[in-house]
Amino acid sequence: MGKPMAHNLLRAGHNVALWSHDAAKARALASEHGNASVASTPREAAAHAECVFLCVGTTEMSEAVLIGPGGVVEGAKPGTTVADASTVAPEASRAIGKQMAAKDIHFLDAPCTGSKPGAENATLTFMIGGDRDVFERARPWFEPMGKQFYYCGGPGMGLEAKLTQNLVLANMLLAFNEGMVLATKAGVEPTLMVEILNNSAARSGLISFKAPYILKGDFTANFSTKWMAKDVGMALDSARQKAVPLPLTGVTQQMFQAAIAKGYADEDLCSTIKVLEDWAGVEVRQNS
Repeated sequence: MGKPMAHNLLRAGHNVALWSHDAAKARALASEHGNASVASTPREAAAHAECVFLCVGTTEMSEAVLIGPGGVVEGAKPGTTVADASTVAPEASRAIGKQMAAKDIHFLDAPCTGSKPGAENATLTFMIGGDRDVFERARPWFEPMGKQFYYCGGPGMGLEAKLTQNLVLANMLLAFNEGMVLATKAGVEPTLMVEILNNSAARSGLISFKAPYILKGDFTANFSTKWMAKDVGMALDSARQKAVPLPLTGVTQQMFQAAIAKGYADEDLCSTIKVLEDWAGVEVRQNS
């Protein structure tokens, strides 16, 4: 998602210093825009920035980019705003924010949702944690990348909201998978079942978006199984810290883990249906 997000900032006319762990990706994007430059480290990328955005896969990656050797904290000037659009552990993000504050750097947790299409079409939804005034000043830099912005509270609160959103999404997906496998096994034509769901109280954006991919057997990743499994795990970690029981989510995590064990880690999260299909001996596909 980071590449299209950076592309949209460049397209809006901002001067952007690009860094990626895959330097070829940064060079390729820079070659498309006269207002882009390539940095050799996160520290270099942050050195002349008013606002720094990053979008990485894990908490460990975020820590390395922001506070590790050659990280953003070493290069950013006092008064710089750093916005982490990654979905990472809230407690780790709060700890990063404290290290940034010690250098007079403003820090926002700003996870986003919309998957790859949302990043490409600049229609992402951001959930913001941190100082509200800092976010409002940084908002013009967010706007080329998204359409909806929700201020959720102090440090880590954007991440708490994002983990909740993904928890609900993952559980809904597993319910949809189970229902579709059951209906197909019973003899209901899958396309008909999806039409019924889309015109009932069970209608959801998830069904409308994911069902066509499942029916075609297209599991190319928009949001991969491994990343949703990671997010569901962090939601369970947060629940343990708060003594909140999440029994349904515990089963959902195990179903995602089963999909990873079957080799679907890098496929789209809707590939989780293939685990149930295998168990039931049926495929949920449209009739050719």
